[in-house]
Parts: sequence; C-alpha cells; structure tokens
Amino acid sequence: MTRRYDPDRRGRIIDAAIRVVGRSGIAGLSHRTVAAEADVPLGSTTYHFASLDELLIAALRQANEGFAALIGDAGGLADPGADVAAALARLTGEWLAGERTGVELEYELYLAALRRPALRPVAAEWTDAVSEILSAHTDPTTARALVALLDGICLQVLLTGDTYDEAYAREMFGRVLRGGGPCGAGAPAGDG
Repeated sequence: MTRRYDPDRRGRIIDAAIRVVGRSGIAGLSHRTVAAEADVPLGSTTYHFASLDELLIAALRQANEGFAALIGDAGGLADPGADVAAALARLTGEWLAGERTGVELEYELYLAALRRPALRPVAAEWTDAVSEILSAHTDPTTARALVALLDGICLQVLLTGDTYDEAYAREMFGRVLRGGGPCGAGAPAGDG
C-alpha cells in the first residue's frame, strides 16, 4: 500500500479534536472519535499525537490564538495613547459575540488544565501573551490583573448565559487601571 502525501493531515486532526470537544466535551475526546471526525485512519491520530494530552495541547494552543490575535491586531490597543479600558471592553464584547461555541471551547480547554498538568504551560501561554500585549499600556502586574478580570467576566457570561455588559466591563477595567475605585479614586478611605 502506497502512503499518500497529506501535509494538512495534522492540522485537520487538530481541527477535528476541537470540533469533538466543542460537541461532546473533553470526555468525548479519543483517538477514535477524532479519526472519525477528521476522516483519517486511526493510526494517523496516534502517529501525530501519541497521547490525548498531546492532542489537547495542540488544540489548546490553536484555540489560544483567537483572543490574543484579536487584541494584538486591534487598532484600539495599537495606539500608545489608547483608552485601554474601552478598547479591552469592546474587544471582549466582539470575542464573546463571535461564535459562542468557539469561546466556550477555548475556556473548556483552558480549564482542563486544572486536571491535566500537561496543559498548564499552554494555558499559561495565553495569560502571558495577553498580559504582554497589555503591558505596553501599563505595568506587568496591572496587566495580569486585567487578564484575571477578563477571565472572570468571560466565565460569568458563559456560565450564567447573561448578556455581556460592555459598560460594566469598561468601568471595571478602568478601576483596575486606575488602581482602585470609580473616577480615579485610589486606596479606600482610611488607608493612609
């Protein structure tokens, strides 16, 4: 039997894994389900990915590119004098308004790192990439706090099914950037 040259097979397997997880969750992921979804022989999935963790790492890495690419390419954050809170709130809204399955999948893969230590470095890559982009506008500690707030807001929207509130997000991002309460207030009264 002649082996057919298929340079896109690895990518198709990753895409298939993302679709399987999107449809059935991580519990539904197996080499067999991915092979069927990608329409490739079972041996192809195990050739390219010896373990399911390797496949999940590749899927998470690909999924991570979504939001980081969105904010990295965004005109609103490219300007050094940008209103970071407004731009980040708008971009978060655009991301959540996109294909909801994709956003849910990204978070499912991201949270899978809690139980699968092999995924943790890849989940951290997302945090580091977004923090680095935001660090161009603030200090690294505040950038990481913005990412934590972003994660919290997105998870609340995804878990509750509530509508994303851009004005609320803009205000909260602004508070983190200002270091405290509304309208630029710093430390709470009595601290000083």
